[in-house]
Amino acid sequence: QVQLVESGGGLVQTGGSLRLSCAASRPTFNDYGMGWFRQAPGKEREFVAAISWSTNNTYYANAVQGRFTISRDNAGNTVYLQMSSLKPEDTAVYYCAADRWRAASRMAATPLRDIDSWGQGTQVTVSS
Repeated sequence: QVQLVESGGGLVQTGGSLRLSCAASRPTFNDYGMGWFRQAPGKEREFVAAISWSTNNTYYANAVQGRFTISRDNAGNTVYLQMSSLKPEDTAVYYCAADRWRAASRMAATPLRDIDSWGQGTQVTVSS
């Protein structure tokens, strides 16, 4: 398993931007597909974005397509989520996830229980 530590959450106004970071512990970071999920109060955890382990292909939920960008720095064992044009409905705890040899599109369809590792989450609050 990979230890994941998220940072960068906070309070932002509607239309603002935030960048989340997720630092991974394993030196074999390159072998892991990386993703971001979120969970709003009273709702199930949902997929947000993912980036493949080998090709850097990306995949996004419809709700964030065009507003969020996922990227990775393999040398620094870090994955990022740049969030722009934020909306109140983006308010949630955001979780970083790692799944070995997982393609981005497949991570969106993987049951949450089958994903290898999760971070502890970081709160994002968008005020109206």
